[in-house]
Amino acid sequence: MAVLKFRVYLEEDDSIYRDISIKHTQLFSELHETILTAFEFDNKHKATFFRSNEQWQRGKEITLEVYDKAYTVPPQMMKETAVGSEIRDSNQKFVYLYDFNKNWVFLLELISVSKEENIKITYPAIVRKEGVGPSQYGVKSLLDSRFAEVEEKYDLNKEADGYGEEGEDGADEDSEFEDDVIVDEEGTQEE
Repeated sequence: MAVLKFRVYLEEDDSIYRDISIKHTQLFSELHETILTAFEFDNKHKATFFRSNEQWQRGKEITLEVYDKAYTVPPQMMKETAVGSEIRDSNQKFVYLYDFNKNWVFLLELISVSKEENIKITYPAIVRKEGVGPSQYGVKSLLDSRFAEVEEKYDLNKEADGYGEEGEDGADEDSEFEDDVIVDEEGTQEE
């Protein structure tokens, strides 16, 4: 059984991508779900694929459902269309549009075809992630929720502004070093 590997780019930034492996007999609805999972998006919005060419022009449409819009040709349905049935050449491309209001556009490019599947993988599978994906509804932090917990645990009290009381005794800066002990390389002390 053929396994297709697609590189899924964010349209605005091709350094952010996910590689997804999928069996050629699996459906576009499964590819749709895997892309959303790979980029940590929810599944609450409209979505559609377009078969594309080298210039990323949108062709035949494969949609999640029939939407209330004008179609020049009736679309195919994701739940009925196998991914392999829409592969026309070894560099096949697709445009994936998610959330028609936010207009998330992803570019899919077929990067390899394998004749043998890996028995250790459940397909479709996310096999590589590069870059921090966008936040679906706002700003995504490079730090996760565990950082917020640590920050909260070690947070200063409300009165403190983050500075200690050192140097507030009115002494000049040179006097605070007068009593320091210096240890040289042999371990002997100097004053």
